[in-house]
Amino acid sequence: MTLAQAAPTRTGLPARVPVAVVGGGQAGLSLSWHLVQRGIEHVVLERDTIAHEWADARWDSFCLVTPNWQCQLPGWPYTGEDPDGFMVRDEIVEYVRSYAASFDPPVHEGVAVTKLAPAPDGGYLLTTSAGDVAADQVVLAVGGYHLPVLPPWAGQLPERVTQLHSQAYRNPGQLPAGDVLVVGTGQSGAQIAEDLHLAGHRVHLAVGSAPRIARRYRGRDMVEWLHDMSHYDMPVEQHRDGEAARMGTNHYVTGRDGGRDIDLRRFATEGMQLYGTLTGLDGGVLSFAPNLTRHLDAADRVDDNAKNLVDAHIERSGIDAPTEPRYTPVWAPDADPTSLDVDAISSVVWAIGFRADWSWVRVPVFDGAGYPTHVRGVTSAPGLYVLGLPWLHTWGSGRFAGIARDAEFLADRITDLTGTPTGLTRSLAVAAASSAARMA
Repeated sequence: MTLAQAAPTRTGLPARVPVAVVGGGQAGLSLSWHLVQRGIEHVVLERDTIAHEWADARWDSFCLVTPNWQCQLPGWPYTGEDPDGFMVRDEIVEYVRSYAASFDPPVHEGVAVTKLAPAPDGGYLLTTSAGDVAADQVVLAVGGYHLPVLPPWAGQLPERVTQLHSQAYRNPGQLPAGDVLVVGTGQSGAQIAEDLHLAGHRVHLAVGSAPRIARRYRGRDMVEWLHDMSHYDMPVEQHRDGEAARMGTNHYVTGRDGGRDIDLRRFATEGMQLYGTLTGLDGGVLSFAPNLTRHLDAADRVDDNAKNLVDAHIERSGIDAPTEPRYTPVWAPDADPTSLDVDAISSVVWAIGFRADWSWVRVPVFDGAGYPTHVRGVTSAPGLYVLGLPWLHTWGSGRFAGIARDAEFLADRITDLTGTPTGLTRSLAVAAASSAARMA
């Protein structure tokens, strides 16, 4: 089917639009807001409902780890009564849904996009659950966390052991009585381990290489200091790790109960059992790498280095800030444990992340690892963009703090092409022919 022959779809979805935005989360909505302001016709295709990831894929006690004042969606800054607080799950859902209601974006909920490919006569053709949709330009605002990761041997655990991925975890009541193994110490793993620990479960925690950061230091939230030092505005090219920063793990900290540190060492003094990286299962024994001490020390160094940056900023700027002693470890393992009998646990919570699934995008814009190559969200395929990815442009890109800037940048690029339809059509036709040749 060519673009010119596209038949009307079901559910009122137009058969052809200038711009299609795939994904109706905060990234897709932010771009839609800018397109509405510019009067550019478009649709937002959301496979579920607005804010469903916040509503349906977060645990009951979930809250933001960045202060509410950083919630700065375009045209919708946080105006609540607790700017220094941390919105809990239901408040986040309300914030995003109220945002959508504030400007009535052209969102089509319940429309899943199953394929995106170049169209023969230029532009792109989206295969959706509501029919085919043709678009001159397409924005992929679906994030990068698509499929939960489990180790290939997870199925070898005894059937009596309840297994949940962090995406499916809701509260401690989901798990049977007995000890729980939590695997991973990114933000989700560390916070879920605390949630279970506070509920009285005996927790075994496989500690990974995630860094940690203090909640507050020298009288202010660390996010405030980092914001003032423009760390959230740092382009990925200026990061010491370069583009590899996009694959890094976020610091663990929490906004729970007004915000506090997550100190795994303190948890150990309270009965939590800590291990290094989980490496496998042999018979009835789980094995761990002997790297617990190294991981704990490395996380502390990251926290200490961040405080060094704050100290230098305070001195350089002549800021009158209270002094504060540095963190002193409250516990250290006598030796790194390397095994745990499966009989000792009744459940496992896997918090080892997600992998991206771009298999439905049939446009050659991906690197050897399957990551969409782009410059500030602009791919090499004319009229095809990505938005909402971690470190898309800056550290703030994957957060409420930086999405407005990224969305505005892409809206400008879309506007540039929309204003020159002849050139766009020619570029898209050339790209379609090139893609067809490469995929033949």
